[in-house]
Amino acid sequence: MDYDNIIKKAWEGYDASKTIKKIEDISAMVSTNHVFRITFDDDDIIIAKLSNFGKYEYFKEDHRIIHSLSNNLLYPFENLLAKSLLKNNRVYVYRHKQAGEEAWVVFYNPTRIMDRLPRRLGEEHIKRFGQQIGKFHKACAKLRHVLPKSSKTLRTDINALLQQIDQNEQSFGSRMQADYLKYHCEQFIKNRTKYNVNTFEIIPVFIDWNIGNFSVTNKQELYSRWDYDWFRMSYRMLDFYFFSRVVSDAGDRTVFSYRIDPMNEPRFILFLQEYHKVNPIKADELRFLKEVYRFFILNYVIKDGKYFFNDQYADKLQAEAYDIYLPSVDRDFNADLLIDALKIK
Repeated sequence: MDYDNIIKKAWEGYDASKTIKKIEDISAMVSTNHVFRITFDDDDIIIAKLSNFGKYEYFKEDHRIIHSLSNNLLYPFENLLAKSLLKNNRVYVYRHKQAGEEAWVVFYNPTRIMDRLPRRLGEEHIKRFGQQIGKFHKACAKLRHVLPKSSKTLRTDINALLQQIDQNEQSFGSRMQADYLKYHCEQFIKNRTKYNVNTFEIIPVFIDWNIGNFSVTNKQELYSRWDYDWFRMSYRMLDFYFFSRVVSDAGDRTVFSYRIDPMNEPRFILFLQEYHKVNPIKADELRFLKEVYRFFILNYVIKDGKYFFNDQYADKLQAEAYDIYLPSVDRDFNADLLIDALKIK
């Protein structure tokens, strides 16, 4: 794709009176999404996000929910989220369609960034992070009744994967691998009812909480959050696998994997204990973490991996999903360890 040309056309649709001087690709190069810094003739700067995986309708819907969330969050989170540019009082989303190509673009005001958490957190960092996330989730939950409705659910994503498998088993490897994926999809659907998820609140979740996606103050308070690739309205537990990775003993790695192990580490238990003091967790929510992890692997690694991650990461992660991640779901996670540590039933 001619990204520069798509960005220019997107901007012309927004404000043709302002001329672009320079477009710089500042993407992390892990995913297929692209992020650009745009400088104008008057030296003003904005950020553009270009995506071409998933559905345009979901992309537009998510950004409108995020805008409503950012507009309604109260102190101390009123300026936390990167703001999308509006036109006619709605988030401006440009849709590119040409010769079989499709992509969509949204513009953001540049995000102010303060401190980053260290690659490996100390005990005090973990405690503070747990407290801050507990407060943030509580603030998001208060707004769940006033945010626009979302058409995405965990069930629709799993059903979409099952449909893809039925339509083209070979794209998922062998018949045995396709059947293995179907088994895990069926386990997820069955176990959702087992853990009473209908009693869980639906809140905005960002899922991809790695230390490259947010900044903190010198007091370790959340300061800014960006990168909305995996945003959705769902159960708060969907965020927790990534919280376990942030606080894990291994810390932030350049070459990464998605093993289940961080969710049973003492460091994650410490995070949960601090979160629980601020925003109490139910035992069934902790039991459901196993299914959260299963869903993450099935949806974001298997179903969307080839579209979201660049080829190098997609191939590695999908191979590991069959060999390591999915076999570990029912074998290696112990919810009772977390439940006992929080002294809940």
